[in-house]
Amino acid sequence: MEKQKTKSTIVEEFSFNEVRVSYTCKKLGEKITSSRDAYELMVRFWEDIDYCESFYVVLLNRANKVLGVCKISTGSVAGTVADPKKIFQTALAANASSVILAHNHPSGNTMPSGKDSEITNKCKQAGLFLDLPVLDHIIVTRDGYYSFADEGNM
Repeated sequence: MEKQKTKSTIVEEFSFNEVRVSYTCKKLGEKITSSRDAYELMVRFWEDIDYCESFYVVLLNRANKVLGVCKISTGSVAGTVADPKKIFQTALAANASSVILAHNHPSGNTMPSGKDSEITNKCKQAGLFLDLPVLDHIIVTRDGYYSFADEGNM
């Protein structure tokens, strides 16, 4: 005789994975009013700024106060992969109102690559669709930064 499945068994078979987000921010609630503010916030997060490339997202509330900073990826000296799905999954889970993208160039060169421009444009379009704007994308080095917004590329 076959055992019939109960409703509770069926529910258990269709459980889903859970997404969790945790943040590290040295000064929670800091207001970002310029690319310089974003640079000064982000340069504090890079312990390995000259070693390997990493990509972060700064999560902001409606008053541009920092809700958190999340590392999206770490790569090599030549690059890292930034997945827009992971960027916006994090921003939506944090209930962010806007974001700033940031990554470093271990070489010290602040000029964006073609791939940097490509990810910026892709995220900008996704942010517009989600009503979660990308305010800037900054390239961080120990000695300075490049701001896509300051250069009119946002």
